[in-house]
Amino acid sequence: MKIKKGDMVEVLTGKDRGKRGEVMRAIPKADKVIVDGVNQVKKHQRATRATMQGGIIDKDMPLPVANVAIVCPNCGPTRIGYRVESTDGRQDRATKQRICRKCGGEL
Repeated sequence: MKIKKGDMVEVLTGKDRGKRGEVMRAIPKADKVIVDGVNQVKKHQRATRATMQGGIIDKDMPLPVANVAIVCPNCGPTRIGYRVESTDGRQDRATKQRICRKCGGEL
C-alpha cells in the first residue's frame, strides 16, 4: 500500500467525491484508509461509564485505498511512483523515495 498516515488525499468515487482530507489511519491488511472528515456515519452511542453522555456521534469509516488519490502540492491528485537512489553505488545503502507520476516531484 503506497498511501501512509499523514498524507493529503482526494476521494475519487462515492458520495464524498472531490473532498480532500488527511489520512488518519492506514489499514494495510484490509487495503483501507480512514480519512479525516470523509465517509462519516451517524452512530447512536449509549451512555456508559467510559462515555457519560450518550447521543448521536459522527464516526469516520474506512474507505478502500483504490478510491483515494494522493495530492501533489504542484499538480493535484496523482499516482505514486518510486525512485531508488544510491549515494555511493551500493544497492544495500539505497534510499527509496515516493515521487509524483505527473511532475516527478518528491511527495
